Amino acid sequence: MTKPEPCETWPESWKEAFRYDSEEAFGDHKVLGYAYAYANRRDRAFDLVEVSVSNGGRILDVAAAQGNFSIGFAEKGYDVTWNDLRDELIGYVKLKYDRGRLSFAPGNVFDLGFKEEFDAVLITEIIEHVAHPDEFLKQVASLVRPGGVIVMTTPNGAYWGNSLPKFSEHHNPQSFEAKQFQPNGDGHIFLLWPDEIVSLGQKAGLTLERMDVFTTPLTNGHLKTKHLLRFLPRSWVFGLEKMASLLPEVLKKRVMLQTAALYKKL
Repeated sequence: MTKPEPCETWPESWKEAFRYDSEEAFGDHKVLGYAYAYANRRDRAFDLVEVSVSNGGRILDVAAAQGNFSIGFAEKGYDVTWNDLRDELIGYVKLKYDRGRLSFAPGNVFDLGFKEEFDAVLITEIIEHVAHPDEFLKQVASLVRPGGVIVMTTPNGAYWGNSLPKFSEHHNPQSFEAKQFQPNGDGHIFLLWPDEIVSLGQKAGLTLERMDVFTTPLTNGHLKTKHLLRFLPRSWVFGLEKMASLLPEVLKKRVMLQTAALYKKL
């Protein structure tokens, strides 16, 4: 992936994308907790795809924004389709893209009418922004071939510090429709709990092959631990993360901030 040279004449959306990339892709870290959590998310998503889809498989990256996952998978030999509602970001992604098979399909992914189903669909940090995660997952499943997979990452609703409502206990998700699709943490509606990840998959005709909870409050810089990250070596932070992964599952689900799920279509 190529690092573009910022330009004053760029559209504002490109400038914002570059600011995110400075943390996520180019190593110009100003908020270490954000960068570490992103790296964790990215590694989990890549691992789940690589154990499930043969090299050269067709991947759809939904709401792909600045395209870091799309480009990364294309570089690894997959046939990748980038998707986002913001078609103006295509030019920015092309500045970074230098090899592999990468095509672009901007717009509402459910209205595009793809000719073929995909081997894998990637939905990272998306489902928490929709008012109807059950319907969303069903629609995503319709884009996957039988035997194909969906790789999802999302904040962990069972984390003890989560104050957002639980989707399965809310009787009027329509009330959140005006808020959905907003970016960043301000747009989070429901954070799915592990039991909901299982049940929503079943209702969408999917089996849950694997689910991991990960990212400690220290790694994320949560609970004012961001001040510690300025002094702790990265190796220590991720060493502690690895140790925390050995905790009992019940405890991990309460102290970890992120979830990764691998669904398989029946």
